[in-house]
Amino acid sequence: MIGRITGTLIEKLPPTLCVDVNGVGYDIEVPMSTLYGLPELGARVTLYTHLTVREDAHILYGFASANERSAFRELIKVSGIGARTALAVLSGLSVSDLAQAITLQEPGRLTRVPGIGKKTAERLLLEMRGKLGADIGATVHALPDTQTDILNALLALGYSDKESQTALKTLPEGTSVSDGIRLALKALVR
Repeated sequence: MIGRITGTLIEKLPPTLCVDVNGVGYDIEVPMSTLYGLPELGARVTLYTHLTVREDAHILYGFASANERSAFRELIKVSGIGARTALAVLSGLSVSDLAQAITLQEPGRLTRVPGIGKKTAERLLLEMRGKLGADIGATVHALPDTQTDILNALLALGYSDKESQTALKTLPEGTSVSDGIRLALKALVR
């Protein structure tokens, strides 16, 4: 298996890029989170990779970190989750956000990812429980109950996970749920 590739980035055609390694160009499919973090064309890059061999194709997937690759490998083990869906999940959520969603059993975060419905999100949460964490290196801190309630309210109102998490950080400690939602909404409007 090809575990890592280092070479010159010669082409970006989302979600695929091409890396030249000593005259051989490797087409590599990557999540958008990896694509956004890549340098300019012509720069040297190193990607952690996962090779899938099928009857009709050999497909190479690339990731910016070993944690991201490990999360991808765990995702594709879930029944009904293929490589494309796993890339979509990693494009929509960071590894730590995914680990937190699994730890807190929050399907709402996952259903925001295109291609993930309620049933798929619930199956993913069930099958991945306890699989992200120590082996991925993600540090997941469980939020106090009030912050979880505030976060869920913001997500239900249509704010992204990133916006909601940022708003949570602005709240003073010990804020009640109703006050927290009101203060978070004020912070989000700014």
